[in-house]
Amino acid sequence: MTATTFSGRSFFLASIAAGATIIPRDAFAHASERGHVLLLPTGYYLLGGACAVIASFAILFFIRPAALEAYRAFRVPIARSPERLRFATSALSFCFFVLLVCAGFFGSPDPTHNPLPLTIWTLLWVGLLLAQGLIGNIWHWIDPWYAPCTTVNALFSRSEPKFNKEAASYLPALILFAGFVWFELIYIAPEDPPRLAFVVLAYWLITFVLALIFGHERWTRQGEFLTVFFTMIGRFGVLQPSTDGSGTIELRLPGAAVADAEPLPASGIAFLLANLAAVSFDGFSRTFVWLGSIGINPLEFPGRSVVIVPNTIGLGGAMIAFPIVFAILVRLGESFARTSAPRSVGLLAWSVVPIALAYHFAHYLTAFLVDAQAALIALSDPFARGWDLIGLSHRPLEAGIVMGHEAAWVLWNTIAAAIIAGHVLAVLIAHMLALRLYGDARTATISQLPLAMLMVGYTLLGLWLLSTPSAG
Repeated sequence: MTATTFSGRSFFLASIAAGATIIPRDAFAHASERGHVLLLPTGYYLLGGACAVIASFAILFFIRPAALEAYRAFRVPIARSPERLRFATSALSFCFFVLLVCAGFFGSPDPTHNPLPLTIWTLLWVGLLLAQGLIGNIWHWIDPWYAPCTTVNALFSRSEPKFNKEAASYLPALILFAGFVWFELIYIAPEDPPRLAFVVLAYWLITFVLALIFGHERWTRQGEFLTVFFTMIGRFGVLQPSTDGSGTIELRLPGAAVADAEPLPASGIAFLLANLAAVSFDGFSRTFVWLGSIGINPLEFPGRSVVIVPNTIGLGGAMIAFPIVFAILVRLGESFARTSAPRSVGLLAWSVVPIALAYHFAHYLTAFLVDAQAALIALSDPFARGWDLIGLSHRPLEAGIVMGHEAAWVLWNTIAAAIIAGHVLAVLIAHMLALRLYGDARTATISQLPLAMLMVGYTLLGLWLLSTPSAG
C-alpha cells in the first residue's frame, strides 16, 4: 500500500492543526497526592479558551471534507507485525508483575520507595497511557494474562473460543472499572504496598480464571477493563495495524484510525465516557469549590477518610451524568440539522477522548516527572535490601526538574499547548466522524455545533482545574 499524496491548501491547514497533537498529551489520574503544584496562570487559561473556540469554528467551517479524508487515509507501511513475539513479551510482563507483587508484600512499606505503587500509579496508569495515545496499542504486547492463558490452553489442548465483536458487551468492564476507580480515588490508602499487592493479585487471579472460562480474547476485550480501555486509547496512536488483514504496521496521523472505528454499543459508550468523567472528577474533587461545597476547609484538609461519602456520591454522579449529557447533545445537534443516524452517539463518543487525555497529561505532568524517577530508583532495589539491579539505587531524586522560573515557563507552555492540541484533535475527529455519519458537509457541520460547545466547555473546565487552587 502506498502513502496517500497530500494536496490542497485546506488539507495543509488540517495537517498543521492536528500536527500539534504530536505534543505529548495523554495521561490519566493516579493515586499519588501531588507533591508539586504548578498553577496555570490566568493568562494561559484565557488564551487557551480563546484558541479552543477559534479552532473549533475554523475546523467546522473552513476545512474541506476532502482535506479530512486525506488526513484519514494517509498511511505508510512500516513493517510486518512481530506477532510471534507476543508470547515472549507477555511472559516477561507476567514475570515483572510477579516481582512487583512480591515487592508489595515483602518490600519497603513506604509507598514512595516501593516499586509496586510507583509502577501501578505512575508508570502504568500515567506513563503507559501516554505511550498508548502517542504510539499505539503497546498493551497488546505486555498483557500479563496472554502467556499464562496460552500455556494452560496448550497443556490441556483447549482451543480459544471465537470473539464476536458484534455481540460484545462492556458491562463487566464498566463494573470492574467502577470498583477500581473507587479504590484509586476514594479509598483511604490506595498506595499502601501490602494492600495494593493484595488487590492487584486478586484482580489478576480473577481475570485469569474468567479468561480461561470465557476465552482470553473474549474476556479481555469486553470484561478486563485495562485491556478494554488501553485498546480504546491505542486507537489514537500513530502506529496502527493495517485494515486489510496483511499483518502490516502502518504509520498514520494522530487520531486518524479513530475515523475508521466502529460505533460503540450502549455499554461501551457508558464505559468510555465514565472513564473520562472519573478522571475529570479526580481533578475537580481537589478544588476549593468542591471542598467548600461539602463543608471542608481546603486550607485544613482532614484527609480522605472524611470525604469518602461525598466523594463517592460525586464520582458516581459524574460517571452517570456525563454519558447522558453527551447523548442529549448529540441528539440535539441532529435535531438542528434535521437528520439522524443509527448509533451516532456510539461513534461520536470517540471524539471526546483527546481532550480528557490532554487534560490529564497536563494535570499530572509535574508529579509524573518526579514519581517516574522514584519508580526507577525503587525498581533498582525492589525489596529494600541494598541491591542495585539497574544502577539507579543511589541516584538522587531530581525534584528540581519542576522547580524554578525556567522550569515553570516550559511546563506552563507545554501544558497549554497540550490542552489546545487535544481540543483541536477532538474537534477534527468529531468532524470526520460526522461526515462519515451524515455524508453532507453542511449537515455534519450543523449537527456538530452542540458537541463543539461541549468540547469547548470541557477544554475550559480542564484549563480552569489547572488554574484554580487545590488541596488534598
